[in-house]
Amino acid sequence: MADPMSAAKFLEVLRGGGSKVVEVGNWRTHNRNHVGLWGPVHGVMIHHTVTKGSAQTVDICRRGYAGLPGPLCHGVITKDGRIHLVGYGRANHAGLGDDDVLRAVINETTLPTDNEANTDGNRHFYGFECENLGDGIDPWPAAQLDAIERVSAAICKHHGWTERSVIGHLEWQPGKSDPRGFTMSSMRDRIRRRLTAPTTYTVRPGDTLSKIGDALDVSWLDIAALNNIKTPYRIYPGQELKIPKK
Repeated sequence: MADPMSAAKFLEVLRGGGSKVVEVGNWRTHNRNHVGLWGPVHGVMIHHTVTKGSAQTVDICRRGYAGLPGPLCHGVITKDGRIHLVGYGRANHAGLGDDDVLRAVINETTLPTDNEANTDGNRHFYGFECENLGDGIDPWPAAQLDAIERVSAAICKHHGWTERSVIGHLEWQPGKSDPRGFTMSSMRDRIRRRLTAPTTYTVRPGDTLSKIGDALDVSWLDIAALNNIKTPYRIYPGQELKIPKK
């Protein structure tokens, strides 16, 4: 359980986790907050879109469609592994789900079978739609699965959650099948391994050790020491830095 991050912090956390982020339009203020509450947040929910084509998928998730206005998630994960941020705040992605599942997510215990639709998920979950037809045949490229793992782990790490706070839509709302084509148990295993592995950060253009340290709330001198970087403390785009634990 946590207060939602600010939009700026959300972007910073995703990029700090190594995600390739694309900002789409007015995503920071595009939301459904006028129709209901946003937060406290308890976890991350993963979906598939049942669409084909990245541009069309991002547009649909941003705008919505007749009967379900957008945004339909916070980020769209396309097959190339990029995260397209289309909204932030309350989004029409989770709908009503099972309160027993929500309690299990909060307590990070084994998920029960979802058999009720009595609890507002749009209020309580970060949501990511993943470009896939959802037919069990359309492939999930390695870059896309890696992106799902990265965004989920980054959010969990920020809030102090484990991998048990990441669920699929099919585990939340009766009758849903998404995501189809991989199992959420296998994805949670990947997220767990990433959360328990040494933290790394990929340097981007314009980064300095000081900026990275401020963003990740660690001493830049500790980053330099861990990576054997000495004065004048030069780093380069694409360089993978090990990040000390707090």
